[in-house]
Amino acid sequence: MNALTVVVKGAGEMATGIAHRLFMAGVKKIAMTEIAKPLAVRRGVAFCEAVYEGSMEVEGVRAERIADFSALDKVWRAGSIGVLVDPLWKIVGEIKPHVVIDAVMAKRNTGTQKSEAPLVIGVGPDFRAPEEVHAVVESNRGHNLGKVIYSGQAEAYTGMPGATDGFRQERVLRAPKAGPVRHAKKLGEPVSIGDTVLYVGGEPVQALISGVLRGLVREIEVEKREKVGDIDPRAERINCYTISDKARAIAGGVLEAIMHHYNGSDA
Repeated sequence: MNALTVVVKGAGEMATGIAHRLFMAGVKKIAMTEIAKPLAVRRGVAFCEAVYEGSMEVEGVRAERIADFSALDKVWRAGSIGVLVDPLWKIVGEIKPHVVIDAVMAKRNTGTQKSEAPLVIGVGPDFRAPEEVHAVVESNRGHNLGKVIYSGQAEAYTGMPGATDGFRQERVLRAPKAGPVRHAKKLGEPVSIGDTVLYVGGEPVQALISGVLRGLVREIEVEKREKVGDIDPRAERINCYTISDKARAIAGGVLEAIMHHYNGSDA
């Protein structure tokens, strides 16, 4: 597995869960691509934070920002994952990876094709296997979360957040308008109903439930209705800095698809 070169498109929460599991399973040559200003909310478990900070560690695995693909070997020798600002995925053509994983979680295929690598995996809705990608991994919560699909598509995007202690929409904070974000609370801080968590364009965004602030977008410009925060009603602060059950399930599906392909199994 150590000989495999993997490119993960995206470096947010789900992509980080995937990269972390592959790294811990022995895949040490991993590169991740991102946009110039990532919008991750669950920043405590997102390797895209390396874009802003230079490096990011999640559960003992470290990611380093690199300027271009030529720096990858040095990062890999140091035992880290490389994170590159590369919204057009040019690195795929430069390093010719064994595996490409689209984990952008855009709810649609933004251009990934199975010609990009011997194994191309799409995470979530709108990827079609085997026409566009070799395998699809289900990302909707429920009975099939993490299932590998070799013929067909994942379930359609519902727009409904997963339930946590019975709360769905109430736990997610969204921008009431477009504008710059200013924090009133910190990531990992406890919040109560009615607390102002942040401001968007000067307008306050208040907590609808009590819990711990598990996710909080950086102080950047956001669009109206953008997800800007996530409250965990279980109020366990450690959840802010550990990979979620959903991300682990999806990562398990990706690992299964890689083992299936490179062990020569029949679909």
